[in-house]
Amino acid sequence: MEVKGTAVKSIKEYVESRFNPKYNEWINSMPESSQKIMKDAIFANNWYPMKDGAVEPTLAIAKMFYNNDKEKAALEAGRFSAEQGLKGVYKIFVRIASPNYLMQRARRVFTSYYSPSEISVANSHDKGLTLHITKFPNPEEVIEYRIAGWCEKALEFTNCKNVKANITQSLAKGDELTEIVITWN
Repeated sequence: MEVKGTAVKSIKEYVESRFNPKYNEWINSMPESSQKIMKDAIFANNWYPMKDGAVEPTLAIAKMFYNNDKEKAALEAGRFSAEQGLKGVYKIFVRIASPNYLMQRARRVFTSYYSPSEISVANSHDKGLTLHITKFPNPEEVIEYRIAGWCEKALEFTNCKNVKANITQSLAKGDELTEIVITWN
């Protein structure tokens, strides 16, 4: 399983911007293979091993900055990724898009960030929608929560209020799919 450099880079930038005084300590807390990725230039269009480029760095964030709360660390890193990725001209597009339209388009983004993967909008209504991840070899909870966090922040940009993403089924926990139920006011 691989992750696009854009996602890897956002993890590094998250720590640099939010926890800069402990950035080097964070780097040194990871396995050597993850340290190498984070110390080298990260190219947005390159593919990186999921475990070394996203999972281990996120677990290190959880351990160092969130009292080992992996869910919170991954949600916040995912929210930051949306914040960084949906700037400029994208931010204008997102502001005028309907939540359901945005999530239909977001599934293309996810499948281009995580390879191989399949993500779809299973159902939608006025105040929410459900995403299904049906293909994700070597699933990891922190990646599921990272995706949930990205969705929360992206939907906030469409002026949805009180956005909450709940993972009700998880490939990482042995379910047949990952189900992310997203609601808003």
